[in-house]
Amino acid sequence: MTILIEKHSGYRRITLNRPERLNALNIEMADALTAALDAAEADKSCRALLLTGAGRGFCAGQDLNEIVDLPAREIAALIDHYHPLIRRLHASPLPIVGAVNGVAAGAGANLALACDIVLAARSASFVQAFARIGLVPDCGGTWLLPRLVGGARARALALLAEPLPADTAAAWGLIWQAVDDERLMPAAEALAARLATGPTFALGLAKSALAAAATNDLDDQLDLERDLQAKAAAHPDHAEAVRAFLGKRPASFAGRQS
Repeated sequence: MTILIEKHSGYRRITLNRPERLNALNIEMADALTAALDAAEADKSCRALLLTGAGRGFCAGQDLNEIVDLPAREIAALIDHYHPLIRRLHASPLPIVGAVNGVAAGAGANLALACDIVLAARSASFVQAFARIGLVPDCGGTWLLPRLVGGARARALALLAEPLPADTAAAWGLIWQAVDDERLMPAAEALAARLATGPTFALGLAKSALAAAATNDLDDQLDLERDLQAKAAAHPDHAEAVRAFLGKRPASFAGRQS
């Protein structure tokens, strides 16, 4: 199995499971990830996702054994095959935590960065490795990098293909946090559990608003915020949160299952 799925209270943990290949990406794995997203979103008891890798790496990027001597048009078709997965990760109403347990290279780095909140072990690194094999960043890399770290750093990462240590990635704003290796999975699981008990309907709306901000002007974004706020305010979670605040008690959110 190219991925493993574990069900926890409120969330699912998805583990890339080709450790002998540093979880290198292939079509089978991409299709399995897309199917796992479909299943998670269809299950109303699943309110968050955690994505990580088995073994000593997160994902080494495209499995080069599967593209050696491949004609250019077939490489382009392969990339097109991965795009639905990247779009799904960005558009999913579920909050998605990425736990980068080792190297995240090439498409694997951009798969990690497609998660909403990314934690990385201090021993982990992020490598836009494409230039090493005469290719350009894909799976959303050229879209994500300038937005996360700015144009100058994005260009250096893409053109030099040098590993970026997790601590530097966090300092640059590429990821949320770098943590000690032994704390990675406990911290990621606690974060996924926290998100799963939150107002996940509103969190999904917040994700869509932040995504739209990349192309909206201020007026359009203000209009979108108004419309999404009306949806959030109409959801039972808003009333519950206000009552809980006034009653000085923890809120009990129904989330997207309402």
